[in-house]
Amino acid sequence: MFDWTAYQKRVEWYQEARFGMFIHWGLYAIPARGEWVRSVEQMPEEEYLPFFEEFDPVDFDPRKWARAAREAGMRYAVLTAKHHDGFCLFDSALTDFKSTNTKAGRDLVAEYLEAFRAEGLKVGLYYSLLDWHHPDYPHYGDQNHPLRNCPEEKNEGRDFSRYLEYMHGQVRELCTNYGKLDIMWFDFSYGDLRGEAWKATELVRMVRSLQPDVIIDNRLEVSGEGFGSIATDSPNEYSGDFVSPEQIIPPYGLKSESGRDLVWEACVTMNDHWGYCAKDTHFKPAPMLIRKLVECVSKNGNMLLNVGPDAKGNIPEESLRILSGIGHWMKRNSASVYGCAASGLPKPENGRITRNGNRLYYHITEGNIGGIPLYGISKDRIKYIRLLADGSELAVSSSWETNNYPDIVFVNVSNGPCLPDETDTVVEVVLKE
Repeated sequence: MFDWTAYQKRVEWYQEARFGMFIHWGLYAIPARGEWVRSVEQMPEEEYLPFFEEFDPVDFDPRKWARAAREAGMRYAVLTAKHHDGFCLFDSALTDFKSTNTKAGRDLVAEYLEAFRAEGLKVGLYYSLLDWHHPDYPHYGDQNHPLRNCPEEKNEGRDFSRYLEYMHGQVRELCTNYGKLDIMWFDFSYGDLRGEAWKATELVRMVRSLQPDVIIDNRLEVSGEGFGSIATDSPNEYSGDFVSPEQIIPPYGLKSESGRDLVWEACVTMNDHWGYCAKDTHFKPAPMLIRKLVECVSKNGNMLLNVGPDAKGNIPEESLRILSGIGHWMKRNSASVYGCAASGLPKPENGRITRNGNRLYYHITEGNIGGIPLYGISKDRIKYIRLLADGSELAVSSSWETNNYPDIVFVNVSNGPCLPDETDTVVEVVLKE
């Protein structure tokens, strides 16, 4: 039976944090055409292995990554310990296909964990259930494998149980050898490979025995689409703790079949790829990402924002500029994000509302001719109103222009036509208790 009390305790910090960094990094940073390059181009192993021989991220300094995350206002991070190509950024005893056997000669997971913990961030590891390098993982006819269309790669002689033993063994290594983990992010289920096909109950029991406080995503059952049994009132033991919509923010938030608010996290790229893609310049601007973070929080969700470091180990300059822009806003307005959730009020036409207890945060993204209306509250409930960025008092407007609308609270946030912060001006309303 699913332990709801333990579940609520596990996810408490996560719902407080709201904002994290996803890091996709591996051999695929060298061809620089995205993390799915082997599958998309149906690249045989012999064409991919030279990147293993070449891998030498001379600029890798996880302290810089961690500092950038913290200064952006992120509270946690998740690194790809192993992606679908099977290459491991950690010193696994179960494979030679790992970072310690490259020119780098380093356990990159261990260094990441140390650096991010030192910045006070919670730490997570991503582990792909797929493995295009392992000989016992299905090749021919698989939905995703690079050699799926090669009849000579038929699966006779492949023993999937051997792969499961390997996969479970590597997860055990991650849960045993690297200290306390806060998140285990599995990716992903598809076709017939879901749930008990992964020996999911056994896997989750092992993970929770070694890392009792860790939270797990829902992808032992689903992929970026689908919600899994955590969205029902009778979750499976391997349901995970949160739903993981990918490259989309749910239009209305997410609820279970009986109306319970679900814990969820939108994982989002800055451009169009997760792994480094040198020619992909379709970056989302910082103001947009700030507003999308607020949208997630206003719907009871988190945002996990991705960076894809290059072959030398550097986060792209444009990504750093975006993170800096987000951080500038977060330094003044993070109280409207951390620990906040849906307000219980209808979405206003001029922005969004987040809430933390008796504090409402009106995120004003559209200016107004006349005062700014604060929808959904009455004057007699208000203790005081402040501009969150600097704490300055905002008085309720009682001008002749607004007197025709006595049921709506208006405030003036500036003396001119423009908002103080064109990205998102946050008005804090403290209600009487």
